[in-house]
Amino acid sequence: MQIARVIGTVVATRKNDTLIGSKLLIVKPLNSNLQEDDAKDIVVAVDTVGAGKGELVLLVTGSAAGKVMADSNAPVNAAVIGIIDDIEISG
Repeated sequence: MQIARVIGTVVATRKNDTLIGSKLLIVKPLNSNLQEDDAKDIVVAVDTVGAGKGELVLLVTGSAAGKVMADSNAPVNAAVIGIIDDIEISG
């Protein structure tokens, strides 16, 4: 799991049938200081929680992303699985 910020959306009128009805977000993974890192690429992720632009989210990639879809065969490599309300880091 990674922390990322939603920076935009993608509209695709034609897409794989397993993605119909899914909202697609553009997210930017954050570094350990919770800052956007130019070394990290943006990611297009399926939104499973109703996140919006500017929000901090939990992002999963790889095989874990496909598991959140109703159809486990959906061609998904990244998914937003949570909206972060608060982060507390000790020390």
